[in-house]
Amino acid sequence: MRLFGAAAAVFARLGYAEASAEAISREAGMSKATFYEHFANKEECILALFDYASQMMLDALTTAAAAAGPGWADRHRAGLRAIFETIEVNPAMSQTVLVEMVGAGPRGAERRDTVLNGFAEVMYRDTVRAARRAGGPAFASPDDAFAIAGATFELVSRQLRTGHPQSMLDLLPLVERLILGLLSHSPE
Repeated sequence: MRLFGAAAAVFARLGYAEASAEAISREAGMSKATFYEHFANKEECILALFDYASQMMLDALTTAAAAAGPGWADRHRAGLRAIFETIEVNPAMSQTVLVEMVGAGPRGAERRDTVLNGFAEVMYRDTVRAARRAGGPAFASPDDAFAIAGATFELVSRQLRTGHPQSMLDLLPLVERLILGLLSHSPE
């Protein structure tokens, strides 16, 4: 959707506080009336963009993990790589949903928590299902998976804000160690 691309560019460039429906409309080459046909205000716009981007990342994770085969380590590695590659090729959208979303207030925080819980639930269910089917470790609880999702979210957010490390993919080994560390200490 053209408005999402424009909104991501404006939010990433100006920040949530300085972004406006007018700036987003101008970026999209549309009238302000067209913006308001889709969104009541910029908060609704960033929330919808967040939902869109989150679903895109979740789809990338599940598709890559399913294609990786039966090994749990391969599935985690493939899912992480797919998410990080999606983030890296969509810098404005990633900046918006992982950094600027903080400015969207309580509704943004609630949406962020819901999405993090969703990612954690997918990770938890996948490890439990794989452990039952083929053996191997599983997260001890949904909270273990949430710790990984939250840590990953913050590491990625920091990379987007500071440029450290240089590439998003440079975070892969660190997140893999976090996952393997928690999995190695979980009951089998």
